[in-house]
Amino acid sequence: PKMKASKEEIRALGRITKRDDFVKINKEGKKWVSQGLVLQAFPNAYQKIRVGFTVTKKTDASAVNRNRMKRRLRAAAADVLPAHAASGYDYVLIARAATADRSYDELCQDLKWCLGKLGCVKS
Repeated sequence: PKMKASKEEIRALGRITKRDDFVKINKEGKKWVSQGLVLQAFPNAYQKIRVGFTVTKKTDASAVNRNRMKRRLRAAAADVLPAHAASGYDYVLIARAATADRSYDELCQDLKWCLGKLGCVKS
């Protein structure tokens, strides 16, 4: 499966790195579950998009597979969020078991669908 986003596009996304932010988004944010991923969204004070990724050992015991899932989520986020997501939000993409096997296009569709359901689509 070919990744469409370049490394530069992936790096250009603002990143959520602090655990406190992840916990706050999990507690207070909106969440939508699709086949390939779970999307959480929460307004931020930065007027731009920030994104974080979560892949737990519960999803897959193998670190190799978890890293691959995370790379796929990063690429999908870089392809979809700048074009479709409302700015001023923090987004957390959480991998599911299906994240590994779902086609890249389906993964991107899942992300767009979740954005629509959460009302976080760029106007």
